[in-house]
Amino acid sequence: MLSYEKTIANLPPECPENLLPVIRNMFKQYNATLVVLDDDPTGTQTVYDTPVLTEWSQQTLDNEISNQSPLFYILTNSRSLPPEQAEQLALEIGAGLKQASDKFNRKIFVISRSDSTLRGHFPGEVDALAKSLGIEDAVRVIIPAFFAGGRFTIDDIHYVKEDDNLIPAAITVFAKDASFGYVSSDLKDWVEEKTEGRLKANNVVSISIKNLRGKGIGSVANKLMKCKNGTACIVNAVSQRDLEVFAVALYKVCQSGKNFLLRTAASIVPILAGMEPRPLLMREDLLHRKRSVGLIVVGSHVSKSTKQLQYLLEHADIEAIEIQVEQLLTHTRRDDETARVISSVDKLIDNKQDVLLFTSRQLVAGKNSRSSLSIAHTVSESIVRIVEGQSTTPDYVIAKGGITSSDIATKAYQLKRARVMGQILPGVPVWRFEDSAKHTGMLYVVFPGNVGGEDALYKAYKKLY
Repeated sequence: MLSYEKTIANLPPECPENLLPVIRNMFKQYNATLVVLDDDPTGTQTVYDTPVLTEWSQQTLDNEISNQSPLFYILTNSRSLPPEQAEQLALEIGAGLKQASDKFNRKIFVISRSDSTLRGHFPGEVDALAKSLGIEDAVRVIIPAFFAGGRFTIDDIHYVKEDDNLIPAAITVFAKDASFGYVSSDLKDWVEEKTEGRLKANNVVSISIKNLRGKGIGSVANKLMKCKNGTACIVNAVSQRDLEVFAVALYKVCQSGKNFLLRTAASIVPILAGMEPRPLLMREDLLHRKRSVGLIVVGSHVSKSTKQLQYLLEHADIEAIEIQVEQLLTHTRRDDETARVISSVDKLIDNKQDVLLFTSRQLVAGKNSRSSLSIAHTVSESIVRIVEGQSTTPDYVIAKGGITSSDIATKAYQLKRARVMGQILPGVPVWRFEDSAKHTGMLYVVFPGNVGGEDALYKAYKKLY
């Protein structure tokens, strides 16, 4: 464990130049569309004015590529799927993207966006994506840095920041995940662990802070050029400027025809698009009624979500309804529990009262990763039934947790397309539904399970109150 302040102070000075104008120009000259396959809807937490697709028919992909969209997201929600299904999905979407790219002679640059605490289907879905895109020789570039969430990589160790402490990722609760656990904080070792030895740690190329800051763009470009096809490269980073240097180097090397497939967290995406940072959204940017009615749904069980839920319960005057998970997992009682909650929520929203809907906090885990995913699926399916069953529509929804926010949007509200408006809090994106079978125009806050302090959920709610 390290002190964040002392560690950052002892690093070499970062590049003094704002490289975003350079990146924008290089991106324009590269003449490609950035496509982000997001395994969880929280990955839009760093962008704005950006489309999000929740379906990927060939016609939909053709439309985006033919319109030469500079950047769009595809919400796969593959982190909630078993490995085989996640890989099959990657094959399907990759093939559709390649077909659209070939048809309209438009280059695509694909990013597999996943968790900043290293949970997800790696290398399976990345390998499947490379195969379907026809770039099996691509260098897998791994960048889990997510600055708004306190995720940094230094000396190849990936850290989670808590207060002033930098905690190696492998000793956090995230590494004990029932479906995606791991033992390595050093990303080179993590690659070897996750590939079961196929890619050895000593063959993984590392772009260090010293490369990014002391030696600069040329040094980074040289390292990228020397990466062997089909191998992995990890990128250390503690600031936006570090990733700007990397982005310039990456575009330089891409011009040579070398293939890269990125597995990243959220911070690199707007940088590759040359997006300038924007201020957080205010209420007047989002809602125009003096008093709006909201629904908050908390499904995430990570400890941070539970603390934020408790803070909201203690500090906000809001009607709260608890969903009993044990009832949902008992087939004969599931219908009664969902009917009870639907009726309660409907009455409150119909009376213009805000509602906090949350699952009981005692975590119910399976005997293995597959059974744990099955339990999560059953709970999420029940939450969808509850939200879908409401007869009254709120003005906004705050959905807490990746699987929760994805399933409510795509299944309960039958969302096809949304637009990211920006962030209401650091790392907390806000969508406006553009194509929803039931609720086009509705405001939707995608609140990651592991982002923000104890009062973050309360702050988001009060901003919209």
